[in-house]
Amino acid sequence: MPQEPTIALLQKSPLVRYSLATRPAFLLASIMPVCVGAATASYQGYAFHMGLFVLSILAILFIHAGVNVINDYYDEQNGTDRLNTERIYPFTGGSRFIQNQVLSAQQTLHFAWSLLGAAILLGLILVWQTGSDLLWIGFAGCLFSWGYSVPPLQLNSRGLGEPAVVISIGILAPLGAWYVQTSELAWYPCWIGLPLGLLAMNILLINQFPDAKADAASGKHHWVVRFGAHTAAWIYLASVLLAGLILMFLIISGLLPSLALISGLALILSLRAAWLLKRDALHTECLAPAIKMTIASVILHGSLLTLSLALV
Repeated sequence: MPQEPTIALLQKSPLVRYSLATRPAFLLASIMPVCVGAATASYQGYAFHMGLFVLSILAILFIHAGVNVINDYYDEQNGTDRLNTERIYPFTGGSRFIQNQVLSAQQTLHFAWSLLGAAILLGLILVWQTGSDLLWIGFAGCLFSWGYSVPPLQLNSRGLGEPAVVISIGILAPLGAWYVQTSELAWYPCWIGLPLGLLAMNILLINQFPDAKADAASGKHHWVVRFGAHTAAWIYLASVLLAGLILMFLIISGLLPSLALISGLALILSLRAAWLLKRDALHTECLAPAIKMTIASVILHGSLLTLSLALV
């Protein structure tokens, strides 16, 4: 189990301090829907624009980092992170930078809005370069990102955080990346991104297991709190199986090339994680390997799917 960095180190190095505040263990997964969306455009015969692709990657990284940081701020306001004694570092329970006095609550809030502001600025540049319809995709993405933790929406507390992840990662991000490359709206990248969105939802779902007691006490009624650990573990497995079924449908129907079957290798990791989750649903201190496999499955699926689309 990795050890948390010392407060002395964090206070000495602003770069380390602010980078770790974004919870970088999860950021690579957010790149995957952009890669998939851009690759679908290339597969359909559109020209690939590297500069716009890089701006898209930066935009989603800033959005995801901002969501993580603002979540830390509001989990301090509602008391969740102070109640949480069962977190698994560095995956669950937030960064704890506010509780450990690495950053003040106001510094955390200002940093979050700086990250989201940078994402909005990059988004507006992309709108200027590609077309106004991207504005509506970006608006929807920002609404889900802001509303995940922030009142009055507080999607995660209302049991809507999980579908919000599927929509954001599985639909909006691939569609946005597609639009940046094509300046056209289409359903195609949304279908292609759905398995990735379901696998990404499982990152959120499995991370809720160690935090469930503290979350329930502070009014965060996500799916693990609402349905209980055993049912939530079955939901995790169902999400993996549904992702696999959709992937097979896309290949059989010709929407994806047969080479895309290699992206299904990621489901092996997810199924292994599902087995560990079923076994250890009530022993959350043992879930670190399953959490790592869940994150790895998203990255592996996204990478292999992108590769398969780019090579055909």
